[in-house]
Amino acid sequence: MTKWGDRPHWAYDARYLGSDDHGDWVGCPAGTRYRRPGRDFVAGFAGVVLVPAGHAAHLAAFNDEHAEAAVYVDMTTPAAWDDGTLRSVDLDLDVVRLQDGTVYLDDEDEFAEHRVAFGYPPEVVAMAEESAAQVLAAVRAGRPPYDGTAGRWLDALGRLTRR
Repeated sequence: MTKWGDRPHWAYDARYLGSDDHGDWVGCPAGTRYRRPGRDFVAGFAGVVLVPAGHAAHLAAFNDEHAEAAVYVDMTTPAAWDDGTLRSVDLDLDVVRLQDGTVYLDDEDEFAEHRVAFGYPPEVVAMAEESAAQVLAAVRAGRPPYDGTAGRWLDALGRLTRR
């Protein structure tokens, strides 16, 4: 992930798990190292990331019970595979569902600041806002893939890491 203008953002290794009607799934076992400028940590939780089919403007992470957020969806440019590396630009807005079921839209202030400071084009602003509204509604309603679909992929990741 980068931020707009090719600014560095999160980088981490993940395992390709497979695909379904929702898109491609990659897994990050507990112990995965996440790095970005100013922050570096090793996760005490496992998670899977959905790269949505159809070039949707978000990446959805589904985490096990050890993470604060059960679901964390970054609004992004449509992700693209580049020789085994997934690349996308983070557009600040996030939809979060905590383990207790609380759902909210996060980082609206950061989005407002960055759209000016980094010069997001109007079509990128519209794409991020539309994607955030759609994802927020889907997470709140528990529509697929926010309906427990990720459980089978978390199970698959668990089987891989136990080997």
